[in-house]
Amino acid sequence: MIERIYILENIDPVVFYGVNNTNMQLIKTLFPKLRIVARGNVMKIIGDEYESELFLKKIIEVGKYCEEYNSLTGEVIIDIVKGNDVPQPRHENLIIHGMNGKAIAARTENQQTFVHLFENNDLVFATGPAGTGKTFVAIALAVRALKNREVKKIILCRPAVEAGEKLGFLPGEMKDKLDPYLQPLYDALQDMIPGVKLKEYMENNIIQIAPLAYMRGRTLNDAVIILDEAQNTTPHQIKMFLTRLGLNARMVITGDVTQIDLPRPAGSGLVQALDILSGVKGVGRIEFNRKDIVRHKLVQRIVEAYDRFDKSAIKKNENISQNRF
Repeated sequence: MIERIYILENIDPVVFYGVNNTNMQLIKTLFPKLRIVARGNVMKIIGDEYESELFLKKIIEVGKYCEEYNSLTGEVIIDIVKGNDVPQPRHENLIIHGMNGKAIAARTENQQTFVHLFENNDLVFATGPAGTGKTFVAIALAVRALKNREVKKIILCRPAVEAGEKLGFLPGEMKDKLDPYLQPLYDALQDMIPGVKLKEYMENNIIQIAPLAYMRGRTLNDAVIILDEAQNTTPHQIKMFLTRLGLNARMVITGDVTQIDLPRPAGSGLVQALDILSGVKGVGRIEFNRKDIVRHKLVQRIVEAYDRFDKSAIKKNENISQNRF
């Protein structure tokens, strides 16, 4: 009798073991000659050498499937253990598999271009209206890079600027005060990474979510760094952020220049950066439009209605100015 240890790395035990440990019970049934004890992300296997070796070989395959597709069913476990061909989910323009194996893919032509630019540039600007998937795709690409071990951490950043209303003093510690500004980033991560694993990543600083002010003085190596809502940065802030880029790091800047919440006297750093860095080697740029909106269909109609209103207001002001003279 020998004892072996298998550790679930980059796998959420909840997904692997199944609801009410159904997957674990099935695995034990398939290997009746072994004693298998699972606690947290550690599995202890006790039995004869041949059975233990076979178990480890099969369980590693099961683990790889679970890590890749973020889901695991009894049918898949049986197919792997018996050596059958396991059906591989195929999705066009797939980025990663999110929660419960949901396919997260580039859904529009511009989203596909965004993926291509990310793969071929160290810095990418993604601009466009709300609902076009700028932030969601950027975070999916960052999670994919982390899962593929291309980087060691993900850093998500936002300027803490209120959208048109003063929230006043928020209760709690620093994290509690900043979380409302950063919630959209948490929402995206929760769609892609199981809760237990996400908590572990954040506790170990593998995934960091921070306001822009916390970036000063840092050099960010081996990371994907995302600055969201960059239209609300000042020229000084975005320059500071851009110069944080370190070795083996990639940076994505997202924003919507039509939704600037800065005080009127302040210019948007995103607008200035787009102009200054135009044509610089290693810098990619993708501009989304109304056709890329992937939220509720009504969102696209709302954006179009506001565009018509803005154009009408500009034309009206021009006519007033001409009549004055």
